[in-house]
Amino acid sequence: MNRVTSTDHDSPIGPILLTFVDAALVRLDVAHEGIDPARADIARRLGVLPEPDAATGAPLVRQLDEYFAGRRRSFEVELDWRLVRGFTRAALEAALDIPYGEVASYGEVAVMAGAPGAARAVGTACASCPFSIVVPVHRVVRADGAIGEYGGHPEVKEHLLALENATVLGEGLRVAP
Repeated sequence: MNRVTSTDHDSPIGPILLTFVDAALVRLDVAHEGIDPARADIARRLGVLPEPDAATGAPLVRQLDEYFAGRRRSFEVELDWRLVRGFTRAALEAALDIPYGEVASYGEVAVMAGAPGAARAVGTACASCPFSIVVPVHRVVRADGAIGEYGGHPEVKEHLLALENATVLGEGLRVAP
């Protein structure tokens, strides 16, 4: 039997609920509506109420803090894909290849996922991503460069893109001793 645990974390973009099956992240939820509704939603999806456990989530909490401080560009956590179906997984795996501080259009991600012409399906995949931030769907934008909705919270997407851009630009401005 798998052990399902969760921990919550305050972040610059709001409360985050991290849920794990054994040691693999099954969902990272930016809990705009609150931690309790997010916990109820994941319990419904998994069929079990996650057991609170800060220890399991501690490494990812540390990585998220490093990311928000501009000191981390990618995450080292095993992903549990059980909440992802069909083409969505290919699209999300393609999004993992978008470099930090850069963006790709929905159409470009569709090509990367092996399905040219599936830009709308990429949009749907990004909207349903259970690994927000860790899988950088915030780096996927419209063909005209507009950032899109990001689950009804475009300000979060804007914040994440600005954070990455500031980090990249800041590194370019460093002067050698």
